[in-house]
Parts: sequence; C-alpha cells; structure tokens
Amino acid sequence: MAIILVVDDEVGIRELLSEILIDEGYDVRLAENAAAARRIRGELRPDLVLLDIWMPDTDGISLLKEWHAGGHLNMPVVMMSGHGTIDTAVEATRFGAFDFLEKPIALQKLLSTVQKALKHDAPLQRPPLTLEAFARSAFVREFKRRLEQAAAKSPLLLLKGATGGMAEICARTLQPPRAPWLDLSGVASALTQEMLEKLNGGILFVPDLAALGKMQQMNLAFAVDRLEKLNLQLFAATATPLSTLAEAGWDAKLIHRLGEVWLGLPSLCGHADELPEIAGLLLSNFVERGEVPARRFSTGALNALRTLPWNHPSEACWNQLYALVRNLGLTSLEEEISAEDVARVAPGEGEAAPEQGALLPLLELPLREARDAFEKLYFEHHLRLEGGNMTRLAERSGLERTHLYRKLKQLDVRLAKRHEE
Repeated sequence: MAIILVVDDEVGIRELLSEILIDEGYDVRLAENAAAARRIRGELRPDLVLLDIWMPDTDGISLLKEWHAGGHLNMPVVMMSGHGTIDTAVEATRFGAFDFLEKPIALQKLLSTVQKALKHDAPLQRPPLTLEAFARSAFVREFKRRLEQAAAKSPLLLLKGATGGMAEICARTLQPPRAPWLDLSGVASALTQEMLEKLNGGILFVPDLAALGKMQQMNLAFAVDRLEKLNLQLFAATATPLSTLAEAGWDAKLIHRLGEVWLGLPSLCGHADELPEIAGLLLSNFVERGEVPARRFSTGALNALRTLPWNHPSEACWNQLYALVRNLGLTSLEEEISAEDVARVAPGEGEAAPEQGALLPLLELPLREARDAFEKLYFEHHLRLEGGNMTRLAERSGLERTHLYRKLKQLDVRLAKRHEE
C-alpha cells in the first residue's frame, strides 16, 4: 500500500484529500506545516507527497528546494496551490516537483495525477559527497581506512571536532548503496522500535550532539541500545567535549557509550598543495546540491587558499574550510571566484585563534611565570585535541607518562574522569 503524505495548513483540505485517497486504498499521513512534513518524511519515507505552496512557517517551494539541496527528494512531489501561476509551476518543476495541481482540485485530476506520480520513477539524485571523492589525497585515504575499519567492528562511531557538513561527508562514506538514512536531530517525536526496524541496515546520523534537546537525547539513547540487534550504524559528531555534555545533564551511561570509539579528521597542516583540489570538490558539491549559484575557483583563488594558515586544531581546519568555501560560493558576485574574494572572506591576521590570543598576556610576565603559564596552556590545548587520552598526549609532548602526570599535577591541569572520555 502506497504511503501518501498530504501537507497543507488548511484542515479542511487535509481532511478532504485524506478521505478521497483512503477510499482509493492509499495509506495517508497528514502534516499541517513544513516542520511536521520534515518529521514524517524522515520517519516514514512516503511514496508520494502532495505539498501545498502557501504555508505559514515555511512555504512549499522552500521545502521542496530544501529536500532537493539535501539529496532527500527520493519520492515524487506534487505541488498544490489556490493561487497558481505558470512561473510558480515552472519553478517547482525545476527543483524536482513531478506536477502541479491548482485548487480547487478536481477529483479525477487528483486521482490521475497520483496514479501517474506513483508509477513514475523519481529522478535520480546525485550521490552524496563522500571521502571517496578525496581519494587522491593520501592522508584522507588513510583516515577513510581507519573510519571503515572501525565501522566494521563497532556500530557506534564518534567524530570529534568536525560537525555539520564535514561530519555528513564522513558518515555518508559508511552508507551502503540505497541504505536508509535518518538524521536523528530532525526527529522531534519519540523514536519507536517500528521506526528503527524500517531502517534496518541503514545509518543513524547526529551532525552535532550539543544541538540535541532532551527528547532527542532520549531518542539517541533508545537507538544506541538497539544498534546491533537491528543492524544499524550510528555516526555522531561533536565539537563539544563529552565532559561538557555530562556537566550539561547528559546521561552518564550514554556519554560513556558515545566515547568508546572515536576519530578526529587528519590535520590539513602540511598538505597545502592538496587544498585546491579539496576546495574545488567541496564547491562543486555545493553547486550541484543547489546550495550556491554556479561558481568556480580562479587559479589565483586556489593559490590564495593554499597559502592560508591551516595550522590550528585539525578538525577545526576542516570545519573552517567547509564554511569558507560555502561562504565564497554564496557571496562572490562573479561566477569565477577571485583571490580578492578569498582575502575578503578568509580570517584576517588580526583574528587570532583563542589559544593565540591567550599567549599575548604571557609576554608581560616574568620568564618563570610565563613558562609555567604557557606549559599549562599547552597541555590543556592538547588534552582537548586528544580527547583526554594520556598515551597520545605523552607521544605528542615527548614526555614519559610518569613525568607527564607529575608535570600536569604541578601545573594544576584538570584531568577529565575516564567515563567522560
């Protein structure tokens, strides 16, 4: 039985269409606005969506564009409007709508359009960007192997530092062809066993743990307990230390599970020659998803990207590069992005990273005090980068572990409890 989602802010229209379609043997779900439509689409993967254009929160065209840009338009969408124009219909079809119905909708027209839409194969969506696209970069290939090796043995992976778009690129790398995908941050209602069973063999994704509300945290805990039984892979990302989430009231057991297996993206430092290709792939992806107008980098712009200081924390580099490329695509006035555009958008010399800004007052201290303050700052910084892992901190600092513990105690550097990591 085909599932049809009817999205309309008018209760009378929803009820009328529902009655007609149920009488024809369809399974009908109703949404009064875009927020409800997003939730139901994420949970049920309907076979067809009847989408009203004029709605109070987010209009139908904007929702259609959102699904198109996000690669979520894997079902036919028929637009509906009582104020239809040719221009509106053309715009809707340009972003993937199957057809356009003008209200009041004639019964025969409705049923014939629904039948044709359900028989029509949805337009093929371009595969989402994955780490495979960056395979020419040896350091990215190595990270991809680590990611896939960990995923083969653990149903739960945490990406530290990189969030949002960069996290999704990593998570999509693990998604088998045509496997289900659910962004848990978009599920506002309680997750059920039935919902998870429909996702068998798929990916559960959390782009940023810190953005989850209480209900979504409960959904996450519910899913974590059922991953292996239902053959699901959970990929979560965070730029916030797990200890901070624990202090914010997160469940200690859930925090512990999330921190069992984690990875951080490799540093861009030392890979300046590979930056142009990486940036070009990101820009092409933004253009193809409809997130930015058609844009390309000039040779000067690529050289300017190559010379930027990519020497701060490794994951932050990737987030910054992702945001920088997207910003250039959105704000450059010409189709060809210039070196001047890069200079306009890139962080200026005066915009020091927090760690760099914290060093300046040390210059006013006596040498011994300045040295102690710098060492404390140094170890706190690298403890954050290594997620509290003392073995890696010892390797990075070149200190034997016993001496390292003594040094940290002397500097009063607080060590996170093991369950927080």
